[in-house]
Amino acid sequence: MVDKRRGFIGVVLVLAVIAFVGFSMGPLISGIVENNQSKRQPAPTPTQSAQTSQQSDLQAQARGYELVLQREPDNETALKGLLQAKLELIRFKQAEIKDVIEPLEKLAKKHPEDTRYSVLLAQAKAYTGDQEGAAQTYRTVLASKPGDIQALQGLVNLFLEQKRPEAAIGLLQDTLKSAANANQTVPGTIDEMSVQLILGQVYAEDKRYEEAMAIYDEAIKNNDQDFRPVYAKALILKQQGNSEEAEALFAQAVDLAPAVYKDQIQKQAGGSIAPAKSGEPVSPNNTQTESAPATELPKPQPSTPESSN
Repeated sequence: MVDKRRGFIGVVLVLAVIAFVGFSMGPLISGIVENNQSKRQPAPTPTQSAQTSQQSDLQAQARGYELVLQREPDNETALKGLLQAKLELIRFKQAEIKDVIEPLEKLAKKHPEDTRYSVLLAQAKAYTGDQEGAAQTYRTVLASKPGDIQALQGLVNLFLEQKRPEAAIGLLQDTLKSAANANQTVPGTIDEMSVQLILGQVYAEDKRYEEAMAIYDEAIKNNDQDFRPVYAKALILKQQGNSEEAEALFAQAVDLAPAVYKDQIQKQAGGSIAPAKSGEPVSPNNTQTESAPATELPKPQPSTPESSN
């Protein structure tokens, strides 16, 4: 049986990463598929036999939930159960992304306050080629929750896939312009730091490195205790060949980052970086070269919320 504690949300949504890091998470739906593009398998091993048994159990569960939904189309327990079973079957390449769209649409409609369903629905639509539907779903979330980082990142990713960087930049700039009033009305409505980090990444991916660095410098100035813009800036400087300043920033990022990120920052730095002294200021430097890749922050393992069933 599937461990119910994992739940649909725990299986699919890496909420802690988005909330903490603010950007650089690829589409979750495509990640499910990409992680399971397997090579030709040899003779079944005991582990593979166990997986086959698990797949049979999941298929039986899915059929059971489908029978319930034939009688009770809006049965929430059956909708969640079917969704979880189908997502697990997708992992085993025994189901398709389109199979989760209908239950997601119903759950998103039932729980508009829980935008995780809508975000996953948008990702599923985008993956199956319905980019217009995906964009509309993201916009619906942002209309009621303009600071929803998952929806914001999702719509930005969609624009970038469509080769529309200016649309992505405009969306993020408008979000930042509205942040002060929104946060004054309801504190915490928009996480300005996370939006700045996404904007910096978009600039970097569009090879507008000077603007990306300016965003990171502003973010560092506004909160010199947040490791994220320090780390993002260090990655660009490293690729530009400015090793000395990059190393200093990597050290600063290690010093500021929570323990779960320190080893990953060290790895990206390419060696052993001694932490900087606490409180040591980060020196802005906007020197640019012709090329640098988009930045990416380290990703911890997701926490697993209890199933809402």
